[in-house]
Amino acid sequence: MKVILFGASGTVGQGVLHECLLDARVESVLAVVRNPLGVHHPKLREVVHQDFADFSSLAADFEDADACFFCLGISSLGRREEEYRRVTYDYTLAAARALPDNPGLTFVYVSGAGTDSTERGRSMWARVKGRTENELRAMPFHAYMFRPGYIQSSHGGVSKTPAYRWMYAAISWLYPLLRRVIPHHVTTTESVARAMIAVAGQQGAGEPVLDSAEINRVARNGH
Repeated sequence: MKVILFGASGTVGQGVLHECLLDARVESVLAVVRNPLGVHHPKLREVVHQDFADFSSLAADFEDADACFFCLGISSLGRREEEYRRVTYDYTLAAARALPDNPGLTFVYVSGAGTDSTERGRSMWARVKGRTENELRAMPFHAYMFRPGYIQSSHGGVSKTPAYRWMYAAISWLYPLLRRVIPHHVTTTESVARAMIAVAGQQGAGEPVLDSAEINRVARNGH
């Protein structure tokens, strides 16, 4: 499996990259980044690209991809809808539209618990995520929407968002308790990554929208 990875420098993306490089099912990873990751591995190739609203110049790099794992995102805290939509919706759709015309390709999008598929709710971030999901599901590839709740970093990944770093520092030690008390609402970057790799091999089978419980189940069972 040849994977394109967006958001490899973020907490989730770091975990996904780690698992992809370990997994024998993944032949290669193409990480699209603004700045070099500083990671070296025979399976990894980086493409440094600055304009995340237009990936058309990377069409040749994307040609033989089997899957795209889109982990790029920002917090909606303190952001206007226009700014949040540019990263959450515009960048995601720009990547999806630059992919090869291959109906067998799988696109996995990291969305979030509470996403509003109706696009009419009061929560700005949930509407924008919902619109992004709806557009992806209408595109000519196999699309899976991951809607995790709390995600625990499995391999020491650190968020670039200060608010998220503070939050994880404050509650990450509670993860073993959260896993016992609310197991259906928590997952790990390792489980997210393993579930992504698993659904990429399903060729559109299974549920197209996965919450934390379903992500954990697929990660355990491989389907």
